[in-house]
Amino acid sequence: MNNGSKKDWFFLKTLRKEKSLTQEELACQVGVSRRSVSRWETGNNMPDLDILLELADFYEVDIRELLDGERRRDHMNKETEETVLKVADYMNEETIKNMRRIHVWFILALILDVFYLISLFIEPSDPSPIFEFVQGFCVGISIAMIFIGVLITNNKENKLMNFKKRILMKLKSQ
Repeated sequence: MNNGSKKDWFFLKTLRKEKSLTQEELACQVGVSRRSVSRWETGNNMPDLDILLELADFYEVDIRELLDGERRRDHMNKETEETVLKVADYMNEETIKNMRRIHVWFILALILDVFYLISLFIEPSDPSPIFEFVQGFCVGISIAMIFIGVLITNNKENKLMNFKKRILMKLKSQ
């Protein structure tokens, strides 16, 4: 994949076919769209590093094999394993930072919910348009942020933790 040669994208397709998967099934497995898988296999795009690591683990190949577009007989040496783990840890740290940001928005949404509930109890008999706008704004933003926060947090954290555990178990067994 380093130069986008035909063998590079063909190798990804070969690995998928060896597992008897459709592009749609692989996309579900790694949490991307079918279109992304198609782009990887045609050489129009490359997977992100975290997805490359996940694909290497899923196909049980060395990440260098994915990057080179061919199988190798030798296994990853210790230095390469350590490098891959460091990259995975870095990706994990970045993901955790992003999750913290999402949690802040999630908490803000909860605060807006509380504000909305309080405003229901103190609502005047003839509320002004501004008061109604603020109530609607609070509800809209809080519902959207809670929904987005739950979806992103549950999916990403579980996926990342499971992936990291699989890598560590694989390395311990070698």
